Amino acid sequence: MNRLLIRLVINAAALWVAAQLVEGIHAERSVETLVVVALIFGLVNAFIRPVLAVLTCPLRIMTLGLFTLVLNAFMLWLTSAVASWLGVEFRVEGFFPAFWGALVISFVSVILSLFISEEKRRN
Repeated sequence: MNRLLIRLVINAAALWVAAQLVEGIHAERSVETLVVVALIFGLVNAFIRPVLAVLTCPLRIMTLGLFTLVLNAFMLWLTSAVASWLGVEFRVEGFFPAFWGALVISFVSVILSLFISEEKRRN
């Protein structure tokens, strides 16, 4: 349970950074909204991404893994669609904002996860 909360906070922080840096990604600046969007993002990645990863395996092999970036962008766009359907103020306006936003989210998530892992090793 503790690990899920840490992942939720990391995703919320990464989504906030993406909304700050990428033109075309808009999120309400409240903590509640970011946590809800992070929860939606986590659920989309947990349930839909594995199915799409299997279905797009030939494309990922042909592109030497680069199609994974497109898959990540689609997951962010899908998060935006689900959030707007639920009435949450989070929008991604097109493919390129989704693509760059997914890159920012991945980068921030990796950095924060490494920081958290380092803290655990010290304790």
